Amino acid sequence: MILATECDVANEVICAPANVKDLFEFDAWFTVAGLAFTRTTFLMLLAALIVVAVLYFGLRKQRLVPSKLDAVVEGLVGFVRDDVARDIIGPDSRKYLPYLLSIFLFVLVGNLFEVTPLINFPITSRMAIPFFLSLVTYFVFMIVGFGKNKFRYLIDTAWPRHVPIGLRWLVGLIELVSVFFLRPFTLAVRLFANMVAGHLMLTLLLGSGVIFVMAVGDIGARSLIGLPWLALGLFIFLFEIVVSLLQAYIFTLLSAVYIESSIHFEH
Repeated sequence: MILATECDVANEVICAPANVKDLFEFDAWFTVAGLAFTRTTFLMLLAALIVVAVLYFGLRKQRLVPSKLDAVVEGLVGFVRDDVARDIIGPDSRKYLPYLLSIFLFVLVGNLFEVTPLINFPITSRMAIPFFLSLVTYFVFMIVGFGKNKFRYLIDTAWPRHVPIGLRWLVGLIELVSVFFLRPFTLAVRLFANMVAGHLMLTLLLGSGVIFVMAVGDIGARSLIGLPWLALGLFIFLFEIVVSLLQAYIFTLLSAVYIESSIHFEH
């Protein structure tokens, strides 16, 4: 592990790299046309391939008795279709299901890389990825809003008629900033911050635990410091599985809410 190279088990109680960025940045493997291909780039492509493969092999055949993979994939599709798209967007949800399903699975796989052996790195802990995904959602609900409601989408957002006239300017200003400027940032930061926090805790706790326990021959009883770090790290490990699922759900749910608010912005 990165933090193990400079760990001073004789004088420290937890091991951490000198620069925490070392846990999120990787050297380029090679460069193509000026673009660096790093471990993060590879994991991003791997996540996309996993999503395509899961959907292809899980949905290509309609069996009378579905296999385990078929059942899992059909359950995921049904969950996004019924509990996210249809419940939030309503009758128009069918046309947005492919996007919501794709983004849910991609974020879910990217999050679960955090607890995947030999990977242990969530790609969504790099701000560029959640921010790009949030921008896609932003452009989707902007296109939907202006496409369905024309310039009424902007005018009625800035001057909400359902609000008492004395407060319209204030509420309109808040809504204007929130809808047209803040949504992509808040959507990205929510996912990014949660995955960064989890990645840091897992790396430092499990890494310190393993390093101290393995150093028992050098530091003797002091190596027992690693046992509580290991125990807490294993608990956080299980907790992060839940966080990965929850953050994928929240990102997809909010994307659906933003699309619905563009369709029925007057509400």
